[in-house]
Amino acid sequence: EKADKNAQRLGQIVNDLDTITKYESGFLQIDIEPFDMLILVHEVIEELEIQAKEKSIQLHCYAKDGTYIVNADKSRIRQVIVNLVYNSIKYGNQGGNTNIRLSNTGEKVIVEVADNGIGIPQQHLNRVFERFYRVDKHRNRETGGSGLGLSICKHIVEAHNETIHVMSTEGAGSVFTFTLPCG
Repeated sequence: EKADKNAQRLGQIVNDLDTITKYESGFLQIDIEPFDMLILVHEVIEELEIQAKEKSIQLHCYAKDGTYIVNADKSRIRQVIVNLVYNSIKYGNQGGNTNIRLSNTGEKVIVEVADNGIGIPQQHLNRVFERFYRVDKHRNRETGGSGLGLSICKHIVEAHNETIHVMSTEGAGSVFTFTLPCG
C-alpha cells in the first residue's frame, strides 16, 4: 500500500515536471476559446465536493448577475481553479470555507479563491509560486503533493498574458487572485 502510494506520488511529480518544463520552454500550446467561467467554477466545485466534505469545508461561488465569458484555454484554466480550490481544502481548517468570487470589469474577469485556512507566513509569500517551494516541509510530506502546483498555475496564467497574486495571513487564510480577458 505504501509502495503504491509512493509510486503514484512519483508519477504525479513526473507529470508535473513534464508540464512545467513544457511551459518554461515554450512548447506547451494553449487553445484559446470563449467559455463561461461561472459554469467552469460550478463544475470544479462539484468535482471537489467529496474532498471538501471529508473536512467539513463548505465550497461557495459568488458572482453578481452578469456574464463571465472569457477567452482562455478552458482545460488549463480548469487546472488552475482545481489546484487553487484543492489547496484551500488541503490546508483548510476543519469546518472552514472556500469562496470562489467572480467579478467582471468589462475588460477582465477577476477570479478569486479565498479560504479561512491555516494561511501562509508573510516571509514565504513571495516564494509560493516557485518550483518545489514548500512553506512547511514536514506538513507537505504528510499531505503529499509535488510542490509544483502553484508554479504550474502561475505558468498557465502567464501564458494567457495575465498575472496571479496571493495575499495571506498566517492563521486566518489565503486569497489567490487572477484575471482573464473577457470573451
